[in-house]
Amino acid sequence: MNYSAKVMDHFTNPRNVGEIENASGIGEVGNAKCGDIMKVYLKVENNIVADAKFKTFGCGSAIASSSMATELIKGKSIDDAWKLTNVAVAEALDGLPAIKMHCSVLAEEAIHLAINDYRKKAGLEEFEYKGKDGHGEINEK
Repeated sequence: MNYSAKVMDHFTNPRNVGEIENASGIGEVGNAKCGDIMKVYLKVENNIVADAKFKTFGCGSAIASSSMATELIKGKSIDDAWKLTNVAVAEALDGLPAIKMHCSVLAEEAIHLAINDYRKKAGLEEFEYKGKDGHGEINEK
């Protein structure tokens, strides 16, 4: 399987690894089929993602997808962070092998769950997530 240089970089030097104490929102997803488990922590200030961290147990693509997803939403408004898609994560990594696209889906789902956890804690209405059965649509080009 061929991985891009960006996937390898985010796997070997992941950004934003760890937990955020008293996180504004937490999202956790797992995929029993492949064994990947992702947990994303958000710190939200004035409706902006001030910080994002993750802990992922899984393959290199899962770690790289978590790393890139957190990088892509930091500094964005909650509304803009919500728009993150698995395709955007994969494209930012210069592509993922088709068999590993589910890793980008898990990253999207974890971000969405963390945002909705934040919204729920803040007394706001949760956004509607169009995923199904805990695993969102795989949006491939």
